[in-house]
Amino acid sequence: MDSQTVSRHATEPDAPTAGTLKPNALGVLGILFFVLSAQAPLTGIAGAAPIAVALGNGPGVPAAYLVAGLVILLFSVGFVAMGRHVVDAGAFYTYIGKGLGRTTGTGSAGLALFAYCTIQAAMYGLYGAIVSGLVATHTGLDLPWWVWTLATMAVVQALGAAGVEMGAKVLAVFVLAEFSILSVFALVTLFKGGGPEGLGLADSFSPSAALDGAPGVAVMFAVASMFGFEATAIYGEEAREPRRTVPRATYLAVVVVTGFFALVSWMLISSYGASKATAAAGKALEGGDGAGFVFAPIAADFGGWVGDVLPVLLATSLFAGILTFHNSANRYLFSLGRDRLLPLRLCRLNRRHAPWTAGCVQTVLAVLLVVPFALAGKDPVLTLFSWFSGVAVLAMMLLYLLTSVSVVVFFRRARLDTRPWNTLIAPALGALGIAGAIWLILANFTTLIGGERTTALWLTLSVPVVMALGLVAARVRGRAADG
Repeated sequence: MDSQTVSRHATEPDAPTAGTLKPNALGVLGILFFVLSAQAPLTGIAGAAPIAVALGNGPGVPAAYLVAGLVILLFSVGFVAMGRHVVDAGAFYTYIGKGLGRTTGTGSAGLALFAYCTIQAAMYGLYGAIVSGLVATHTGLDLPWWVWTLATMAVVQALGAAGVEMGAKVLAVFVLAEFSILSVFALVTLFKGGGPEGLGLADSFSPSAALDGAPGVAVMFAVASMFGFEATAIYGEEAREPRRTVPRATYLAVVVVTGFFALVSWMLISSYGASKATAAAGKALEGGDGAGFVFAPIAADFGGWVGDVLPVLLATSLFAGILTFHNSANRYLFSLGRDRLLPLRLCRLNRRHAPWTAGCVQTVLAVLLVVPFALAGKDPVLTLFSWFSGVAVLAMMLLYLLTSVSVVVFFRRARLDTRPWNTLIAPALGALGIAGAIWLILANFTTLIGGERTTALWLTLSVPVVMALGLVAARVRGRAADG
């Protein structure tokens, strides 16, 4: 391999098959909105924070976000270094293939698709339940959750086909809305000196607070909240000056998300008082309204109208995440089709240079994942959302680990970048941190999915099974090509 950047170029930009995605379509902020949408900030705070506080390390949860952010930041150093030499919509599978071989890379592509499609399906479940409740409350129209989910799939497909710029504009509105209200609450609480017990800095960030209770549970949920930041590399082909834009967007995303979750969770705990926050979170969960732990102090500060607005913002937060994962998954399918690892039809583009066929396939996959839960009459939150979000996080963490190892191998072999910190030390430390996070996820997986041990076992096994199937398919494909 030479020292030139490994990127994709097409001689005919309007070709219906092996074309390229629209170049120069996104800047740093555009990519950042995709990343923040994937993390669905309000969903992460309202969904994960109450559980982390009640079952984890209580008021020490903000420290868990800082630990998770540090691990992801270490991972990002090598991730960015690789991104300067490999620009491709396949991101993970391309990165892993460059370091650990084409077979392993192709196998990991199946795992990446599995992660993106399952997390999107999980969000569809929670989204459908929330929208169904909102519509019934405000209009009296009581329709099953899956009706709204299927209708939204059509909207997501249309926005995905409209092009990446349109998607970024839609996401910007939703992300700014949810970020604004949570940030304003956090800043107001901070500047007025906290809640009844003050800011409680030591109660949330001291070593003893961080290690109190079950810190592994808190770190596990904190890591899960970081899901989706790697989208910065997926949009590399569509970025303006990707060698500069992607690194900036990656580091900015990790820092912003870590700071946001740590600050908001800290101010939530402060608003109750460190000595009372754990009990308050537990009471909210027992009452079946974990989000109430988050919504109540915000409404107390800003008035009752917030109680009507926040559920709507929670729905739009989920919609933004769903759209982002649709775009991520269809770009993986597009890249696999272009590399002849899947049918070439998958890399057909429409007039807006958006991956049309891949987008349709991704929507079909979403339908296939969601409809069985609807036909079986399962609760979309307790099953679809809980199960698939847990398995998606586990699959993604395995991809992070493989990518970190691949970065080290790639630069030891290619010698395109000889900086020890960027290509060896930081990726190795990141790999150790990610391995620890995987261990925590496995040890607490039943808690993560909110299910039974048998269910947790089957879901856990699905991750290595998907990876193994991908490896087998890659080897069969390789032998067929050689023959």
